[in-house]
Amino acid sequence: MIKLFVGLGNPGPDYEATRHNAGFWWIDALARELKVHLVPERSYYGLAGRATVHGQSVWLLQPQTFMNLSGKSVASLARFFKIQPDEILVVHDELDLPPGQVKLKRGGSHAGHNGLRDIHAQLGSPDYWRLRIGIGHPGEKAEVPHWVLKKPAPDQRMLIEDSIAHSLKAHPALLEGDMDKATLLVHTTKPPRPKPPRPAETL
Repeated sequence: MIKLFVGLGNPGPDYEATRHNAGFWWIDALARELKVHLVPERSYYGLAGRATVHGQSVWLLQPQTFMNLSGKSVASLARFFKIQPDEILVVHDELDLPPGQVKLKRGGSHAGHNGLRDIHAQLGSPDYWRLRIGIGHPGEKAEVPHWVLKKPAPDQRMLIEDSIAHSLKAHPALLEGDMDKATLLVHTTKPPRPKPPRPAETL
């Protein structure tokens, strides 16, 4: 089962609504679902909260170290509570998926994501689970740093919020450790948001 849910982002109001903080948005939504209050935990360099599910402690974490040092926060909590990499889910923004898409996977490379890069280094393993929330790509590599630190357009934000709500339906399976079921739930395409009816044409 997943014992540590980590959302990646940058701390502070200047970054709160930026694409890079999609992981924070997901953890906020899960915290509401589980009725968990996130509080500053200096020992873990982040905002953390704990729930008890099936008699097991489950942690939610938002590192407050800035994205590039996320691993310090994740590793501190995981080591203290003896949580293994395959019991960790890291939720992060994904350039290679369009807004509205989300994918679940275990292991693999960090693909240039600086938050994942530091988690790899601090855990000493790539074998944790990742939930990749699509934010789209600006088209030019040079534009990426600016892109991730900008707020998405309202229609893109709505698609991202939809994908978060959709993927949250998998959280009971994640807590039960049924990763096949969780993957199926996340990857099953949800029906498109209905379009408003067109106004009747006047003669």
